[in-house]
Amino acid sequence: MTQIIKAAVSLRVILTLYLLLLDLAVESTSEFNPYQILGVTKSASHAEIKKTYKRLVKEWHPDKNRDPGAEDMFIKISKSYEILSNQEKRANYDQYGQTDDNRQHGQPRQGFRHFHDSFYFDESFFHFPRSSRDFADSKYMLHYTQYMSDIIPDSFRKPYLIKITSDWCFTCIHIEPVWRETVQQLEGLGVGIGVVDIGYERRLADQLGAHRTPSILGLINGKVTFFHYSIVTENLRQFVDYLLPQKLVEKVTDGNYQDFLDSWHEENKPRLLLFDQVPAVPLLYKLAAFAYKDYVRFGYVNPGSTETANLIQQFNVNTYAPTMLLFKENTNKPADIIQAKGMKKQIMDEFISSNRFLAVPRLVNQKFFDELCPVKQFHRRRKYCVLLITGAEESFAPGNAAFLSFAEFNTKAVLRFAYVYQRQQQPLCDALLKSQESRLPQVVILERRNAAGKVLYRAVTGGWNGSEEDKYRLHEQLDNLQKDPSFLRHDAMLPELNNEFSSWIYSAYEYLSQTMDDFLHSNGLEVMPLLSLLSAVFILLGTVIILAFSERGEEKQTKSKPKEAPRTESASGNPANVTSPSRPPKKNFVEVTELTHLTYTNSLLRLRPGHINVLLVFTDASKNALLSKFAKEVYSFTGSQALRYSFLNADKHREWVDSVLQFAQDPAQLHSDKAPGLLADYDGYVMALNGHKKYFCLFRPVHTTDGLGGRSSDEGGAGTGGRSRSASREEHNSSSTSTLHIHHRLDRLGLWMERLMEGSLPRHYIPAWPCLDTITAHK
Repeated sequence: MTQIIKAAVSLRVILTLYLLLLDLAVESTSEFNPYQILGVTKSASHAEIKKTYKRLVKEWHPDKNRDPGAEDMFIKISKSYEILSNQEKRANYDQYGQTDDNRQHGQPRQGFRHFHDSFYFDESFFHFPRSSRDFADSKYMLHYTQYMSDIIPDSFRKPYLIKITSDWCFTCIHIEPVWRETVQQLEGLGVGIGVVDIGYERRLADQLGAHRTPSILGLINGKVTFFHYSIVTENLRQFVDYLLPQKLVEKVTDGNYQDFLDSWHEENKPRLLLFDQVPAVPLLYKLAAFAYKDYVRFGYVNPGSTETANLIQQFNVNTYAPTMLLFKENTNKPADIIQAKGMKKQIMDEFISSNRFLAVPRLVNQKFFDELCPVKQFHRRRKYCVLLITGAEESFAPGNAAFLSFAEFNTKAVLRFAYVYQRQQQPLCDALLKSQESRLPQVVILERRNAAGKVLYRAVTGGWNGSEEDKYRLHEQLDNLQKDPSFLRHDAMLPELNNEFSSWIYSAYEYLSQTMDDFLHSNGLEVMPLLSLLSAVFILLGTVIILAFSERGEEKQTKSKPKEAPRTESASGNPANVTSPSRPPKKNFVEVTELTHLTYTNSLLRLRPGHINVLLVFTDASKNALLSKFAKEVYSFTGSQALRYSFLNADKHREWVDSVLQFAQDPAQLHSDKAPGLLADYDGYVMALNGHKKYFCLFRPVHTTDGLGGRSSDEGGAGTGGRSRSASREEHNSSSTSTLHIHHRLDRLGLWMERLMEGSLPRHYIPAWPCLDTITAHK
């Protein structure tokens, strides 16, 4: 009896808790209403919802709105728009009140409907999964706009480690300790950290190509790489190390250190030697080298190796603590030294940033010019740039060396010394020496006034030979400038500097060297995708070569047939039909290829997304007249890279044309005027074919009132007249007016092309493109 009483009490308690859970679930379900959150009615159109969404996103964006609840409101707005912008999700919510969060995958929408509606598992019911993650990951959360505007440009200075997670990812909870430990280690070294919630940032997840949780990926130089190994801290460190380029830090020994230091002139960068007892280059040094790769060249010396004894002795390096020696123009003595037992990122950043330029660097691009000679902002922050305009020949070496020695003894904060080669920066030199004699070298003192290029300048009289007299004259004029800023009398607008390292030869060399280095340092599994890619490229090249020779042979066969045609056409007195294959086109040249079974795949079936093939349809009788008119009408649109032009002979492929045109919106109109037993007249039809999305836009030819051979009834409609092929040939041979007026069928093609570019033409969708192998037999 006692047991029965206890069981009844327990059952009552369980039922009470069950009902309480139902009430809480229903309440939480009713709280989320996407229409109320966006402030629109259920009858609102998609345009109204989108307009309201854009306004609310700008108002509640966490980066702009400091309200404590801005982030939650922003997430609710994004979630509401995701539901209402999708027709299926919106209909599902309107009918059942279901969203992606409270509807399980594969659960029927009917049957247990009331039970399903009662259990709405929102984040307000189970707090533990998300709250534990949000506390650690909230400051690393990424949004799409932030990723595109900030993270991608910043990935060219430091790599990013990004975790993909979601609210109900219980596996993500298991990796939290490893992820937290990894973040603490790598963030202090200079690695960027990001977290993407795939439930709220679907657009960003699609951009990254991440569709599974949990996932970890790396981002460097704008390129995304996924992590495919077991999630432990050491593997993640090695993954970041793998992302970095291989030749960031060069191994320096007694045999190559002199070449390493002497190459400052070619690269226009200081050299930094890192001394540490670790045999392999530490990740901290690699990250610093990647951050300052545009300014400083890094070398690593292992004091424990026997190949570095002479180098350590020459520069008297203390090997008991990590040491950095920075060299500029003088390779015999370091310009700056730092030594610390616990080398930190902040110490390295301060040391490198203060020494990232040579004493007298060469202006090789606009970025260097902006940093060395910044625009004047305040009177007390004036920066004067002392510029030597010289040449790269050996005859200029003594003057360049004298200018360097002068700069090393004049280290005032307001003065910046630099030099340019006249041949590499000819526009800049012409703007500064327009009132001076062209004899080099010359020294110009300038001050930048605005970012548009305006400068005040004055050239040092007498040129520059590096003599003591020249140094005294330059020193005197710099003193006068300090006393009287109006000493700079002339003004000019400077053009943007040429980038001396942007030539295709230099870029190709850098790319090939980086590719080869990555190939040599990759393991077997990483080499397999590269080998597969190379094999695919070779196969593709072979296919293209075979197709090119096949098309060339087909063109020779087609050109050899109509050799007698010019006689009959010239007899008709129509100069537009007289063609010479060997004569190159001089005017209105448009590359138009024939659509055959050899070119059908590349020209239509595998046409790139967003590209359109504009196809002209004609017969043997109208070929020359319509091709000439077609080229003139579409010539002004040949600048678009998304358009290609082809032609199709209806006498050969009439069945293909019939199969495609039957999917037009009004197929009956195509043959409305066709007499029984006669073939449709396709002369002058133009179709814009989108092979990827399987639709086409149709241009029906314009028929003139005088017609072909007096057939005004055939030409006066909407371009759908019908006539037999044999009758058209007879009329073509008997009447010269047919060839004079048939080209008028394409008179309005230019206007149609404009509407095609605007995207305002009706589209006719087709389930699948028909086969082009069949050639219509002559009837």
